[in-house]
Amino acid sequence: MLDELKSAARRMGGDYALRSLMTDCRRLLSERGEANSVAIARTLVARFDSLPAEQQSSFFDKLASEFSPDPQAVLDSALAYAEKPTADNLIRLTERAEPPRQELLRRINRTPGGTEAVVRMRRALLDRLPKQPGLKALEADLLHLLSSWFNPGFLEMRKVDWNSPAQLLEKLIRHEAVHQIDGWDDLRRRLLPDRRCFAFFHPQLPDEPLIFVEVALVPDMPAAVAPLIDKTSPSADPDTYKVATFYSISNCQPGLKGVSLGNFLIKRVADELKREVPQLRTFCTLSPIPGFAGWLAKDGDWAALPGVKKPVAERALEARIQLKEACGGDWSKLASAPALQALPAEAQRALQRLCAFYLVHQTPQPGGDPVARFHLDNGARLERLNPMGNLSKPGLKQSFGMMVNYLYDLSRVEAHHEAFTQGEIAAARAVTSLL
Repeated sequence: MLDELKSAARRMGGDYALRSLMTDCRRLLSERGEANSVAIARTLVARFDSLPAEQQSSFFDKLASEFSPDPQAVLDSALAYAEKPTADNLIRLTERAEPPRQELLRRINRTPGGTEAVVRMRRALLDRLPKQPGLKALEADLLHLLSSWFNPGFLEMRKVDWNSPAQLLEKLIRHEAVHQIDGWDDLRRRLLPDRRCFAFFHPQLPDEPLIFVEVALVPDMPAAVAPLIDKTSPSADPDTYKVATFYSISNCQPGLKGVSLGNFLIKRVADELKREVPQLRTFCTLSPIPGFAGWLAKDGDWAALPGVKKPVAERALEARIQLKEACGGDWSKLASAPALQALPAEAQRALQRLCAFYLVHQTPQPGGDPVARFHLDNGARLERLNPMGNLSKPGLKQSFGMMVNYLYDLSRVEAHHEAFTQGEIAAARAVTSLL
């Protein structure tokens, strides 16, 4: 009985807080609210942060329904513009089609700490979106605004080294999403002279890295990640630096998912490294293939993929049958280093053929590998597959140990990007010959 009373009291308190929050939203959008926007926005943000999860969901529902454009006003303006496409009619249509919640979010953004608050709101919204598809328009508004506010022209790139503030170094350890950093000794090794780390920062979040990239300066294009992250390895001689390898890119702000940051960071890092280390001639990645194992385990009509020739699809299907027989029909057996090493040579070739098919033909389609899409859309070339490149538990589970090098030929990235937007994959002969 007492628990029920407490639960009822919490609901009543949450409902009151939600009503107060919505009142703050309307005040902030009013003319008087614009004059007192800082104080109102601070209160609004504090109320949102203190809302229980259920009321936060209700808040997003109300933003989506009560702060949308007036359909009749939009229709009238659209008809007026269609009848007479003048500049004034276009401006009026644009103004009426914009959801009022966008101006609400702009006014929140103007207050100290407002930018960070809007990023937090979007993070909370993204968690709810799968179960609340009616929030898609609100999510589109947030993505549109954050993409403008976090335009790379506003961002500052900083080199991170062992002398950087301890608080920043702790955040690198916490946010590393590709190859876990095993404490301070591991981080120190990743910041020795033959390694580099660069991060993007925003003026409104000066102490919060948005995204960071780790780079290894090595003699040759690497085929395995273990030597790059071996915390006991000595720092290499600077005279041996020939290749800059991007081996990890980590986003630190979930609320900025979908906002383009990494592609600009890679290009700026490459330019910076060319100035700092003139003898560098090759810029590449050593990348995971996180979608490969899941894709391979599913049956699919590969021959129906755009641009796939019948003989290529047939060879890929034959390779899948061969590999499935080699693992006894249990794909999970391939998530083991000893099992991979014990595969017959024909099955190992089949695994490489299937990986090449996945990257070349599935990447432009729904279900394509997200890392591949990122680098290829960024103008890189699919350069080389690396069997047994990542024998860590995540690497085995996600891609059966396979890794891939993407080559950034800085003179060709724009052409490769344009080709990718047309569904064409830039791939080296070493990859296409596997098909």
